Amino acid sequence: MKKYCYGICFLISVAINILFSIHLYVGDGPNQEISCRSSLTWSEKAAAEAEAVAAISCSGHGRAFLDGSISDGQPVCECYGCYSGTDCSELSPGCAADANSGDPIYLEPFWMQNAADTAVVISGWHRMSYEYADDPMMSPELDKYIRKLHSVAGNAITQDRYIVFGVGSSQLLSAAVYALSSQNSSSPSNVLASMPFYHLYKDQTRLFNSKNFVYRGDTNSWQTNNTDVIEFVTSPTNPGGELKKSVTGGKTIHDHAYFWPQFTPIPGPSDHDLMIFSLSKLTGHAGTRFGWAIIKDKDVYDKVLNYIYLANAGISKDTQLRVLKVLKVAMKADGKPFFEFAYNQMSDRWNRLTSVFSKSTRFSIQPRHPLHCNFFHQTRQPSPAYAWVRCERQEDNDCAAVLKAGKIIGQSGSTFSAKDRYARLSLIKSQDDFELLMQRLTELVSLENHNIEMI
Repeated sequence: MKKYCYGICFLISVAINILFSIHLYVGDGPNQEISCRSSLTWSEKAAAEAEAVAAISCSGHGRAFLDGSISDGQPVCECYGCYSGTDCSELSPGCAADANSGDPIYLEPFWMQNAADTAVVISGWHRMSYEYADDPMMSPELDKYIRKLHSVAGNAITQDRYIVFGVGSSQLLSAAVYALSSQNSSSPSNVLASMPFYHLYKDQTRLFNSKNFVYRGDTNSWQTNNTDVIEFVTSPTNPGGELKKSVTGGKTIHDHAYFWPQFTPIPGPSDHDLMIFSLSKLTGHAGTRFGWAIIKDKDVYDKVLNYIYLANAGISKDTQLRVLKVLKVAMKADGKPFFEFAYNQMSDRWNRLTSVFSKSTRFSIQPRHPLHCNFFHQTRQPSPAYAWVRCERQEDNDCAAVLKAGKIIGQSGSTFSAKDRYARLSLIKSQDDFELLMQRLTELVSLENHNIEMI
């Protein structure tokens, strides 16, 4: 009887092992994606730590991070502006709305919804080398996905072009000036931009203080008889959100950080000699510090590549892996879910903002003009990342100061080489930041009519 039972148990065991082996090695077929086919080993602890930190709610007004501070053995919540307390549940009364920076946290909900597909767990020995097998500094797979991204978005020509990765678009801006500048120190290239423009153009050019290029100011005020000009063309503009073209006709650096469907209708692909894009304004991952340049000329490409190599021997391999994971999700279903989510967020904010300013005679914001968007295949309003506010009263010649008195922190117009009658307000921060901005703007505008109405 015992032998009979042992025999049955043995046969059952064999059958179970056969079924397990078939599932383990065959799975769902030869085209199945890489998956966990056996028990997790070294990655299990890392995944558990990440899950535990992500589960800390911080009352929805902050986040805990793996690399954050620890108190009593637990990660500490990092609260959004105006919130405090161990769980970020305490709102500071009378707090000023901070609309100063271009921190693109507005896309955080999308990435929380796609946590599984964008999570990155890497081994301690991941990419320890300086180089990839097929390229010294840049992931060929990421290069491929960036080209696919532009094809999907329809905002840039990449065929027969070179691509260079940089530490955000900031590094690529200075690399581009270096690559396009004169090699004759007795006659340096003149660096120009059209007002209002991103202050980094001027600040970086002056900081590096090269003999081969010099910052000359606004395109409209510069008179030149030579063609040795390097012009920054910001399109859409920061601030303002307008699509722009070159004024000087010289060498150009097209800053397309905001040339994505959530910010502006895409009338067609950009086809310029040197174009720069940024992950931060595309997906919101500003802290990843990643950008790329699309370059037509081989000599310019080599100079930009050499600049990046000399500056930091390439871009972090960990960063490139994270960017690859993020872009794969952003391009699902030809980018429609991602860009629709991002556009709806920005469009809703602009609708609410416009409603407030329509009740004011003291303040105005930039006009917006609908255009046909080739990505969405319909006519849509631009929804720029920033509101470019003008103070209309003659005595309000410092608009940022007027807003600050109303508990709103923005950036002065002079930061962008414009008049201080203007101020920039960021619309791409967290939902908490935007809600507080709307509250403060509503209060400020309502003072004109002595009738506070919350919107």
